[in-house]
Amino acid sequence: MTRVLIVDDDALVRAGLTMILSGTDDLQVVGEAADGTEVNAAVSALAPDVVLMDIRMPRLDGLAATEALRRRPNPPEVIVLTTFDADEYILRALRAGAGGFLLKDTPPAEIVRAIRAVADGEPMLSPTITRQLIAHVAEGGVDARKARAAELLGQLSPRELEVAEAVGRGASNAEIAGELFMSVATVKAHVSRILTRLGLNNRVQLALLAHDAGS
Repeated sequence: MTRVLIVDDDALVRAGLTMILSGTDDLQVVGEAADGTEVNAAVSALAPDVVLMDIRMPRLDGLAATEALRRRPNPPEVIVLTTFDADEYILRALRAGAGGFLLKDTPPAEIVRAIRAVADGEPMLSPTITRQLIAHVAEGGVDARKARAAELLGQLSPRELEVAEAVGRGASNAEIAGELFMSVATVKAHVSRILTRLGLNNRVQLALLAHDAGS
């Protein structure tokens, strides 16, 4: 059972998400919060596996709340779920360590799939967000990003580099396991070591780094 905390200042949104998730047999809404200031206490009390986080909230926005949350030891995964898709929001959320970024017009089944994927360590971005990230990466500063990415990836063993490149292509743990003839557990262990070694927060950041190296 994956435990979910919903953070949104709109009570109707919280109720709608709760209704969507209540129709599953493997996701449980363990609590709600109406502002970013409530997140740390709620996480301490409820121990969610995944937090669905709105951006615009009255006292502390979801981006600042995500940054604070991801600095905790063993933090839950965060999916930003918002109506705002400006580049600065997307990049700040992903740099803060969010494992997913979805728009609120995402179909309910996709939201459920995203929670399951992120809980399993897989990143999840809506197609619109993915296109914007690709466009952003294609903008200036390519050479500097490529050099920095190559320097960081140069710290990896050949096997770790294969795993990192597969993550950069968007492959899931199961797909990487099949491609590289190893178990899913071994893939997860490799990814965990890579993130620790390179000082990265999650697979999204690793994927962006691998993309930069090949750009």
